[in-house]
Amino acid sequence: MSKPKTPRALKDNEAKAVARMLRVSPQKLNLLAQLIRGKKVDAALADLLFSRKRIAVEVRKALESAIANAENNHSLDVDDLVVAEAHVGKALVLKRFSPRARGRAGRIEKPFANLTIVVREVEQAAA
Repeated sequence: MSKPKTPRALKDNEAKAVARMLRVSPQKLNLLAQLIRGKKVDAALADLLFSRKRIAVEVRKALESAIANAENNHSLDVDDLVVAEAHVGKALVLKRFSPRARGRAGRIEKPFANLTIVVREVEQAAA
């Protein structure tokens, strides 16, 4: 006898992807999350492709993964997807020390962040 299956946390018209341990501060990653939030997925992919931020490559991979999850796992139409949520969370912080003047040490923090992207299928309005 096994325990019952956990019910799906998302709605039937949603799919998500999570990118963990991205080597960037959550504050910088949130700038890109704000850029794509609420947009259609093709516009969001184009924005990330031409973004000059280093971490935009990893954010684009996570968005493409969410799109693939929607298409393959949940049979959603790719043309009708929008980025419903894109939120950033803190992960661990590596603490390092750098020698400074007069025998002191300066603390250097190397933060990591997690990114969760949820895409939702919206019905197109009849034209």
